[in-house]
Amino acid sequence: MSGWTIIGAGGFIGGRLAQALRDRGEAVYAPARGEAALFDRDLGRVFYCAGLTGDFAVRPFDTVEAHVTLLAQVLAKARFERLIYLSSTRLYDSLGAAGGREDDILAFDPAAPRNVYDLSKALGENLTLARSDGRGAVARLSNVFDLAEGASGFLPELLQKARRSRLITLDSVPGAVRDYIHADDVIAALLAMGEGAAPGVINVASGRNVSNADLAQVFGEAGWTLNLAPDRPMPAAPRCATDRLRALGVEPQDPRRLIAQALAAPGFFLG
Repeated sequence: MSGWTIIGAGGFIGGRLAQALRDRGEAVYAPARGEAALFDRDLGRVFYCAGLTGDFAVRPFDTVEAHVTLLAQVLAKARFERLIYLSSTRLYDSLGAAGGREDDILAFDPAAPRNVYDLSKALGENLTLARSDGRGAVARLSNVFDLAEGASGFLPELLQKARRSRLITLDSVPGAVRDYIHADDVIAALLAMGEGAAPGVINVASGRNVSNADLAQVFGEAGWTLNLAPDRPMPAAPRCATDRLRALGVEPQDPRRLIAQALAAPGFFLG
């Protein structure tokens, strides 16, 4: 089998993926942005991890370039054996409770500014699936978290606050839900997709919608108080199907259990 290429290895997932492969003794090519050699060599199995997340709204053109433009160039010009495009389960949001399966017909409002993210990811998926001569697949990632010290994101930052205080206040309502998946499970899923012949789209998600009220219960049982904003009705959220993920041999961990374990770890609370 040929080697591995990670486009976007400077990011959270790309960096973790590159390290996991190198730990196994694999050769990893991690091209820098704008590197011309990307089109002059055999890329082998490619993970396309380039993208923007939190700042897409203020960088819409960079978002399109990262999600679509470079991808199109790779598909048109580069030599590769297989390409896994990292997308997002946010594409289900407009479907509400009816969404969450990989074969759903997606729906977007093209006039909504925030949809530059969703629409560009959807176009990236289309190019990967329809313009790769059968060599492309899509991984739709949900909310990825890592509980290691210094990790960023909602859950890691919540735990960092819990290390210093038993009372935490969040400006978020109890009914807000997210599907969280641990970074280790994401890396396992991506490696399985890269090594096998998993076709089409695969949700890389836990399949569990965890609400802020659920988190408050986990924290409460561990001896913390998590104060939330007054509740209000929330739009119904999709629930991600994980049958295809489990068929790869990946059993996603329950984020509530992982959080409880972190809170109970000796020396966690610094006071």
